[in-house]
Amino acid sequence: MNFFEHQDRARRQARRLLVMFLLAVLAVVVAVDLALLLVVGFSDAEAGASPLSVRAIAANRDLLVGGAVVTAAIVVIASLIRIGALRSGGGRVARDLGGTPVEADTRDPLRRRLHNVVEEMALASGVPVPEVYVLEREPGINAFAAGYSPADAAIAVTRGALEQLSRSELQGVIAHEFSHVLNGDMRLNIRLMGAVYGILVLSLIGRRVLRHARFAGRSRDRGAAAILLMAVAVTVIGYVGLFFGRWIKSAVSRQREFLADASAVQFTRDPETIGGALKKIAVHTHASFLVAEAEEVGHMLFGAGQPARLLATHPPLLERIRRVDPAFREEDLAEVVDRMQRTDRRAAEREARAEQPAAAAAGAVFDVAGVVDEIGGPGAERLVLAAALAASLPAPVRSAAQSREWAPAALLYTLASDDAGIRERQLLTVAEIMGPDLEHRVRGLLGAAPRLAAEQRLPLMEIALPALKPFPPGLLRDLLRTIDVMVRIDGEVDVFEYLLARQVARYLWEAANPHRTRMAGRRELSDLDAEMRTVLAIVAMHGHRDRAAAQAAYEAGQAVALPGDATALPEIADWVAALDEALDRLDALKPAAKEKLVQGLVRTVSADRRLAAAELELMRAVCAGIHVPVPPVAGISQSNSAA
Repeated sequence: MNFFEHQDRARRQARRLLVMFLLAVLAVVVAVDLALLLVVGFSDAEAGASPLSVRAIAANRDLLVGGAVVTAAIVVIASLIRIGALRSGGGRVARDLGGTPVEADTRDPLRRRLHNVVEEMALASGVPVPEVYVLEREPGINAFAAGYSPADAAIAVTRGALEQLSRSELQGVIAHEFSHVLNGDMRLNIRLMGAVYGILVLSLIGRRVLRHARFAGRSRDRGAAAILLMAVAVTVIGYVGLFFGRWIKSAVSRQREFLADASAVQFTRDPETIGGALKKIAVHTHASFLVAEAEEVGHMLFGAGQPARLLATHPPLLERIRRVDPAFREEDLAEVVDRMQRTDRRAAEREARAEQPAAAAAGAVFDVAGVVDEIGGPGAERLVLAAALAASLPAPVRSAAQSREWAPAALLYTLASDDAGIRERQLLTVAEIMGPDLEHRVRGLLGAAPRLAAEQRLPLMEIALPALKPFPPGLLRDLLRTIDVMVRIDGEVDVFEYLLARQVARYLWEAANPHRTRMAGRRELSDLDAEMRTVLAIVAMHGHRDRAAAQAAYEAGQAVALPGDATALPEIADWVAALDEALDRLDALKPAAKEKLVQGLVRTVSADRRLAAAELELMRAVCAGIHVPVPPVAGISQSNSAA
């Protein structure tokens, strides 16, 4: 199952979740009305009359309708309130569970290793680096990803995972979580949290009513006893809601965990990475259990947050191990115990300190045609390339990108022109809009580091963007205006720089409005064939100086995206406006239609069999514009490999 099939599956599961939620609400409403009939019958029934008779139901029709409306309203409103509280993104979920953020410049070797692993995974996947958290009070081995989209994603691991897992095992766990980030599972998880909370809130109400109604048990009149009976009934109904909440989570979550495990193996090309982590959970004193209340977030965790029970959110641990390691035998766990006993925190810290940056894959170009299959699940080669790309960035620039104070300067540095005159005008624009301090920082980076190669600019942006999220809206508006002026200052807009600027603006909007982010729509490619041709034409024209070569590339892309319907290369007067409108509309394509479009783009850039890094990065930037994260394709240019 590839990225696009995962996206389609996530959409179907969202519809399935809605149906299950409505069925659960209906069941709870029926249970409440039955309880009302029993209580009324107990306190005021005629001798021999059944409280569940047709006559009793008719006599209490208004009460039953009112009970149904109030119950449904409580569940729905509680769900909406909970979903609304989670609109601030994945970081909110991590902080609610006691997570503390991991800064890129942390001196703790274990935290630094975690941040490096997450950063490498993000760059290999073609998405901005998510927020990283550690659940310091959790000794079990666990992790989760939360958020609506990659723009507001957060990944959290427990202190137990940080100390007990090797780097490769940590890679396996983080790869598992990135599968959820990339494949649309996180958005479903947030909705699931809201749905389950609305149902579980009845059990909380029942417990409180029962606690305050106990005094009624001391009274012998039927009215007081009826109140106590109703309190007991509401509590029982609450547990009915708890059952349905677990039923929904179990139905949605179990198969996804197998798929995420398989994606982690594909990501690392080593079953022992995630397999080793699962084996350590199997023998660890605290397993994967959380100290914090895990009922609400159990479906989001890497491992089960609570001991095994009916309707578990995760498949049996040993079954997961056998899926990734068919040769596994249960007696092999004794060796895992022995290895864990010989490893303490200090040994883990020594391993983390000994890490060496990856060697740069200078000049390498990986299989472009195969990159479509690696969207949402890049292989180990992309992971190596991502680490090499990060290591190849000039140290001052990479440090600046990871710093909240310097991240705006790092972004503006990537847009500075090679022409000295134009660059000076850009810097004056920075001073005018953002102030002289930021201008000095940009000048400092330009003086301290060489210009970036084409293949280094997207990774730098993906590192820098998360640092901008805490900035006030006014400052972000000024930054976006500065970027726009810098891109257009010479009257000749470079398509790649334009797409970078567009990506920054969209990321910041989605990070501020995560609940309004749309990852895919329902349109077919045939509905938007004009927009598809516009994008293919712009990519073809900016990748080929000769019009005949551009025409050939354009036709090659069309033959894949819309076979049998070829047209001549169009003349596009205002390509900026045309591309903007086309990408906005193409973002509404169905996942399968997006796959066709991406295949057409790949064919367009590879039509002449001369693959330039600038073309490949342009393709990646266009795909990012329709929420398709393409892994890095080109290796580091020789001139930048030792920077």
